Amino acid sequence: MNIIEQQRYVHAHGMPIKGKILMVASSPTTSQQTGWPIGFWAAELTHPLHVFQEAGYEVTLASTEGGKIEMDGYSNPEDASGYSAHDVISLGYMQQASFQDMLQNTPALSTVNVGDYDAIFLVGGQGPMYTFKGNSGLQQLFAGFYEANKPSAAVCHSTTLLLEAKKSNGELVVAGKTWTGFADAEEQYADQAVGQRIQPYWIETEARKLENTTFKVAAPFSSHAIADGNLITGQQQNSGAAAARLVVEQLETSN
Repeated sequence: MNIIEQQRYVHAHGMPIKGKILMVASSPTTSQQTGWPIGFWAAELTHPLHVFQEAGYEVTLASTEGGKIEMDGYSNPEDASGYSAHDVISLGYMQQASFQDMLQNTPALSTVNVGDYDAIFLVGGQGPMYTFKGNSGLQQLFAGFYEANKPSAAVCHSTTLLLEAKKSNGELVVAGKTWTGFADAEEQYADQAVGQRIQPYWIETEARKLENTTFKVAAPFSSHAIADGNLITGQQQNSGAAAARLVVEQLETSN
């Protein structure tokens, strides 16, 4: 194997690539509640991405429609609001040309095959409440990973997919499972902070209407992730790294 061939298989830190993880983010859309342009939450992409890359995994970032994707304004550490100014991980990635290229050129879900990846990780943000909800293609893709017994993760508002995603037998993926997602208390806090209702519905409220499943939240905005079998969920933007570590732990155990 020559040096060029070696570079294809060696991680940035010199370690061999252990496998491939698919991350899926929302394509840009507009909130029908606020009128804001919305997409993905920066930390819910960058913090898990950092965990995966540090552990030696290659990551492909896809989106619902493909092409360029945009982060939610409040999640941008350079946003004038200063809301995410503390997020040095996202800030660091934003300085990398390779990361900017990743955001500019995402493949569409329709081009993705379950067999090409070892795990799936759904990135949250405000966009998924519109682009993930009712998305049968993404539901089938996620269920495909889950039924292949591959780590299948979702964080924050991306867990809206789990309100509807079904296995091939017609049963919800979350049937008999304990899972988490953005909490009603967190929605209430966010609404009060901006002075209006932000989301068209609340995930916790809807999850508690489902039978034969347990939706469990921790203190608002604390790091909280749950693994129930190969279904892995994180509560909000402070839980992405914890959920990613659970994915890596399962991948390491299975190898």
